[in-house]
This record gives sequence, structure tokens and C-alpha cells, in this order.
Amino acid sequence: MNIKRFTGYEFIQGVVLTIVLLAATACGATAPTAQAPAPTEAAAPTEAAAAPATEEAAAPTEAPAEAAASTEEAAPAVEGAGKPIVIAVTTDLGTIEGQSSLNSVMMAVEEINAAGGVNLGGEMQPFEVVSTDTRDGSPDVPVDDALQSMERLILEEKPAAIVVGNLRSEVLIAAMDLMAKYKLPYLGSIAASPAMQQKVTEDYDTYKYVFRVGLNGPGVGMYLTQAMGFLNQQFDFKRAYIVHQDVAWAKGTADGLEKWFQGNGWEVVGKDPYPTGATEFTPSLNQAIQGEADVIVPIFDMPSSGILLKQAKAMQAPALFAGFISPVAPPGAWDTFEGEVDGMVNLSFEIGNLPVKAVPASAEYFNKYGKKYGPEALTTLGGHAPAPSYDSVYVLKEAIERAGSLEGDALVKALEATDYEGVMGRIRFGKDHQVVFGLDPKETALGAVFQWQDGQRVPVFPPAIAEGEIKLPSQ
Repeated sequence: MNIKRFTGYEFIQGVVLTIVLLAATACGATAPTAQAPAPTEAAAPTEAAAAPATEEAAAPTEAPAEAAASTEEAAPAVEGAGKPIVIAVTTDLGTIEGQSSLNSVMMAVEEINAAGGVNLGGEMQPFEVVSTDTRDGSPDVPVDDALQSMERLILEEKPAAIVVGNLRSEVLIAAMDLMAKYKLPYLGSIAASPAMQQKVTEDYDTYKYVFRVGLNGPGVGMYLTQAMGFLNQQFDFKRAYIVHQDVAWAKGTADGLEKWFQGNGWEVVGKDPYPTGATEFTPSLNQAIQGEADVIVPIFDMPSSGILLKQAKAMQAPALFAGFISPVAPPGAWDTFEGEVDGMVNLSFEIGNLPVKAVPASAEYFNKYGKKYGPEALTTLGGHAPAPSYDSVYVLKEAIERAGSLEGDALVKALEATDYEGVMGRIRFGKDHQVVFGLDPKETALGAVFQWQDGQRVPVFPPAIAEGEIKLPSQ
């Protein structure tokens, strides 16, 4: 297991980023989202400065080089700073979502430390980030291997909290017992199964340490069903074909969509699951074409799923594609797929990952990410998790300052009182510890639906943030 350490002062002082590598032979559903609690006397929401809602980042600065693996200590803190508060990132860093989320956490830490750090009981203390690659996005990695990697980091680094967290929902659910064992707050951004909320609700005293800042599976279903209703109103669509990845969150989302279609006068022409890593989708495409589907609804977070669009273009499938394909979400997908994403209507789980003019903080985050990490990193900014990972650090900072403590139970109560204006809108937790998502960024966190049009991601839903209209394939 490799543990990397980052303090944020490396950039502030203009020195090379120092990384600690501790070589080791280590071993290595559906509950509805609760409504937001009434606002508490939390610290006043922070308002981010406005920035143009553009996908063109300002001129990039040069990314810092990594130091040699033999380095033994992190870069020194600024003179006078207190003992660092360690936060841990435990996720699959080989994925788009994992790496861009870690980048976002480090960017937030750098900003907070540059402003003086965290006020813990009257003493300013910096954040320090440690991370480990759990590789848990791969179905070939046993859940126990990912858990052992996490527990070793917890024991060695003694973090105050975990942010970002696991990619695979099966690992998150198992990791909840680790969080209970160590009374360690966990602010997840990626794994989306509502089983997390169910466990918090049913056994609060045990699992109260786990929170989710990113969108969950039912939230994906909420945005997609709202978008399907919009398509029905706009174009009189009534026939859908669902193709989905055969994993917990995607299957649950597909099942929910099927029920919604059937209850709202649509015909579900077909519904096919595909194993992670699948690359041949022509059987479903043939069935969708023969069944005269108006819309094909893909639900995938695997890298190979973008091939579905290439095969659809080759077969000249006439249906509109509207759903979620993870590799189609980043800004660089147009070039990656040589323009064959044109016309795809895709969900960005959270704004910020997609900049929208209606929420200036989302564009500010997007542009800062491009400046810090460069245009190549920006092209792979995931459509799920980076923005909530960034917001999580600020949410944690405010919770620590309200609690005046790093003790787990005190932080849980402070996190439950969160009312924060962030990159993805207003952030408040429901009683089930899921951030509440909706259609108004002044009241809730917000996901958004965009369409690839002539090389640009154009926000088209919900209406409050739309910057263009949906175009059909014939247009």
C-alpha cells in the first residue's frame, strides 16, 4: 500500500510537491432521501466569488512535479502554524472520478491553508491530506483488500476524517463498520447506493459517522425521470430502451426508471444489463431500432461504456441517447470519441463538474481547476464526485470550527448542522446523512443535464440553469 501526503503549503511556498510513500506488504436497497432539516444556527454560508461560466479555463499554470519516492517528511508547515489536521482520501485513484476528486481535495486544502487554516479552539491549524489507492473500482479487487488498505491508513495516519471515500458501493457498505469501529467521520462523494442511508437510518448510533455529499442512485433516477418527463412534453416521446451496467447503483437506477416509465404512460421496449468491462452493445441497439425506441437510456460508470455511442453511430440508430455514461461526462469526451458523442444528453451528477452560469461558484471552481492542473487534467474532470469532494473539505472545515473538536461524535453533530453555499449549490444533510439534491440551487445541491452540441456541453435541464434547448438527432 502506498500512502501519499500533501499539506498544501508546497504550492504556497513555491516548492516542489513532496510525497511520502510508505512501502508496505499490506493485504494489499432503496430508501428515499430524507428532506433537509430546518436550518440550524450554523456558521453563515460562504459565498464564492463570481466567475464566467465558461468551459475554457484560463491559461494553465505548470503542474508541480512529484518528488522522489525516498522523501521521508512532508514539506514543512508555515512558521507559526499548529499541528496539521489529517484528512484521508481512500478511493480508486486509477479512475476519472477518483483522481479528479483527489485533485479537488488538494485544491481546497491549498486554499484553506493559504487563508490561515482551520480555527480549532482558537488555534489555527492547517489541513494535511493523506491518500491511498484502494483500487476498489475494479470488480477483480476483493472488498476485503480495499478494507485492509483503508484500515492500515487509519491506524498509521490517524486521520480526523475521510473524504471522497470508496468508488464501489459494495465497499462503502462494508466500510461503514470500519467507520463505526474508529468513530471516524466519512464524507463520501462517489459510491451511490442508498443502502448507506438505510443503515444510518436503521442503526443511527452505529453508523452515524457516514455522510454522503455526492448524488446517490435515487437522485440519479430523480434527475433522469424529470428529464424524461421534459422530453415527453417537448417531443411527445413515449418509447424507451434501457441499457445499464450490472452493478448495484446502476441496476437500482434502471429498475426505478422502468417503474417510472410504466407508471407514466411510456412503453419500455427493452431493458438489458451488461457486466463491467463489456464492449459489445449491438444486440441491444438492434432491438432498440427494431422496437422504434424514441430514446435509449444508458446507465454506466465503466470506461468501456463510451463504445456504445460509437456502435450506435455506426448503426445509424435514430433514437436520442439520454442517461449517464461516465466517460462521456468530462469536457474532453468530444475529442476522445472523435465527435461521436454529438447529441448525447448526459447527466452531470453535480454542478461544478459542469459549470453553469446560474451558479457562479460552479464556474469559479471549474476554471480554478483548469488553472491549477492544466488543460489535460481539465479534459478528464469527472461528471460525478470532483465538485462534492471539493465542497466536502470546506464543509468539514466549518464543522470542525463549530465543534471546536476533532472528536468523532462532536464532528457528527456539527456536520448534521451544515448549511453551506458551495460549488454545487446549497449543502444540507437529510436525517439519513445524504446531501439533499433538487432543482433549485438556492435551496438544495444541484445536478444538471447537458447535451453535447458541436463540441460543447450545453446545460439543458433543469430549466433554472438551462443555457440551450435539446436538439434531436434529425436536427
